[in-house]
Amino acid sequence: MAKKEASKVETLFVKSKIREYIKSKECNTSGNVIDGPALNDAIIDILDKAIKRAKANGRKTVQEKDL
Repeated sequence: MAKKEASKVETLFVKSKIREYIKSKECNTSGNVIDGPALNDAIIDILDKAIKRAKANGRKTVQEKDL
Protein backbone atom coordinates (compact mmCIF):
# COMPACT_ATOMS: atom_id res chain seq x y z
CA MET A 1 0.00 0.00 0.00
CA ALA A 2 1.38 3.38 -0.94
CA LYS A 3 2.05 5.94 1.78
CA LYS A 4 -0.78 8.20 0.58
CA GLU A 5 -3.24 5.30 0.68
CA ALA A 6 -2.02 4.08 4.06
CA SER A 7 -2.55 7.49 5.62
CA LYS A 8 -6.21 7.41 4.60
CA VAL A 9 -6.88 4.28 6.66
CA GLU A 10 -8.40 4.87 10.09
CA THR A 11 -6.06 4.68 13.07
CA LEU A 12 -5.17 1.07 13.85
CA PHE A 13 -3.89 1.65 17.37
CA VAL A 14 -5.14 2.95 20.71
CA LYS A 15 -3.58 6.36 21.26
CA SER A 16 -3.82 6.22 25.06
CA LYS A 17 -2.04 2.85 25.12
CA ILE A 18 0.82 4.21 23.00
CA ARG A 19 1.19 7.22 25.30
CA GLU A 20 1.05 4.95 28.36
CA TYR A 21 3.72 2.63 26.98
CA ILE A 22 6.09 5.45 26.07
CA LYS A 23 5.54 7.07 29.46
CA SER A 24 6.35 3.74 31.17
CA LYS A 25 9.77 3.97 29.50
CA GLU A 26 10.24 7.41 31.07
CA CYS A 27 9.82 9.35 27.83
CA ASN A 28 7.30 11.87 26.54
CA THR A 29 5.16 11.49 23.44
CA SER A 30 5.21 14.06 20.65
CA GLY A 31 1.78 14.87 19.27
CA ASN A 32 3.04 13.92 15.82
CA VAL A 33 3.62 10.34 16.99
CA ILE A 34 -0.01 9.97 18.00
CA ASP A 35 -1.78 12.23 15.51
CA GLY A 36 0.57 11.98 12.54
CA PRO A 37 0.43 9.20 9.95
CA ALA A 38 3.90 7.71 10.53
CA LEU A 39 2.98 5.15 13.21
CA ASN A 40 -0.19 4.07 11.44
CA ASP A 41 1.73 3.78 8.16
CA ALA A 42 4.37 1.60 9.86
CA ILE A 43 1.67 -0.70 11.27
CA ILE A 44 -0.05 -0.95 7.89
CA ASP A 45 3.29 -1.74 6.22
CA ILE A 46 3.95 -4.58 8.69
CA LEU A 47 0.44 -5.97 8.20
CA ASP A 48 0.61 -5.72 4.40
CA LYS A 49 3.88 -7.67 4.40
CA ALA A 50 2.36 -10.31 6.68
CA ILE A 51 -0.69 -10.61 4.42
CA LYS A 52 1.54 -10.98 1.36
CA ARG A 53 3.58 -13.72 3.10
CA ALA A 54 0.45 -15.61 4.17
CA LYS A 55 -0.95 -15.50 0.64
CA ALA A 56 2.41 -16.60 -0.81
CA ASN A 57 2.18 -19.63 1.46
CA GLY A 58 -1.34 -20.44 0.25
CA ARG A 59 -3.10 -19.23 3.39
CA LYS A 60 -5.82 -16.69 4.03
CA THR A 61 -5.05 -16.66 7.73
CA VAL A 62 -2.28 -14.31 8.81
CA GLN A 63 -0.26 -16.00 11.53
CA GLU A 64 2.31 -14.79 14.03
CA LYS A 65 5.09 -16.22 11.90
CA ASP A 66 4.04 -13.93 9.04
CA LEU A 67 4.95 -10.88 11.10
